[in-house]
Amino acid sequence: MLYQRLATSAVLISIVVALIYLDHRFPTGGLWLLPLLLFFSVGTAIDVTRLWRSANYPVRPLPTKIGVAIVVLIASVPMLWPLSGELYPADCPVGRLGWISVGAIVALGLAIGNEMFRYRPGETGAAGCVMTASFTILYIGVPMAFLVAIRCLGSSHWGLAALISLVAATKAADAGAYFTGRAIGRHKLIPRLSPGKTIEGALGGVAASIGVSFAMFHWLIPALTGTPIDYPIWGPIAFGLVCSNCGMFGDLAESLMKRDSGAKDSGNLLPGLGGVWDVTDSLIATALPGFLCFAIGVAGAPV
Repeated sequence: MLYQRLATSAVLISIVVALIYLDHRFPTGGLWLLPLLLFFSVGTAIDVTRLWRSANYPVRPLPTKIGVAIVVLIASVPMLWPLSGELYPADCPVGRLGWISVGAIVALGLAIGNEMFRYRPGETGAAGCVMTASFTILYIGVPMAFLVAIRCLGSSHWGLAALISLVAATKAADAGAYFTGRAIGRHKLIPRLSPGKTIEGALGGVAASIGVSFAMFHWLIPALTGTPIDYPIWGPIAFGLVCSNCGMFGDLAESLMKRDSGAKDSGNLLPGLGGVWDVTDSLIATALPGFLCFAIGVAGAPV
């Protein structure tokens, strides 16, 4: 199991690093990473809708997955605008973040419209399908759209560095918690939700996330942007705490839904790691708080 986990992680990391390199070199920032975000968004939606179906909740898998993709794609409008040959208009009425709301409203409207089209008198389940679709779209699509928003922050290189920092600090917490828990974990964290998680593992995850945050702010971000960043000395500590604790919340949220549905695994697309949801659960919970950390300057800003 550990070998499979490490092997799959190595393959994923290699693909991500290659796409990051291409994204860093390409004039339109974010274009190479968008397919990756769509893969993880739709892959997570596949796992979640499969969970709903296994628990006998009413669900329309295809419209729900399309809705999640729509939110991410519409949120990418500011990122892809330079392909038109023009800069994104500063006076656009919806700004940059407003596209996330537009995408969510369109996706929810399509989910409701689909049920209107399919409804026949005497049938039941339409309201349940709308609710599972709405939750899935808001739970997956909106946070993934905030990852797009992070990629759009500041200059192209700064947005890329910010996105890498968020993912690295979040996944460092996951890895730190896993290996620390295996090595010295004794005291269960919340056994009714996740019997394998320990307090020692959680603390190891926090320490790993803070350590990686310092490395990101001090070395990686200046290397990618070509300029040092101005950040408060406590910034990496706060950023690491946000990423580790919110990531842990996201992990436990997935555990709650799996346990309530009687499912042991979310999927098997990624050998050793489980489903795509097992990779994105923590990122779903850190996307918005991480964006706010960069937006208000906790995680620094270019000098």
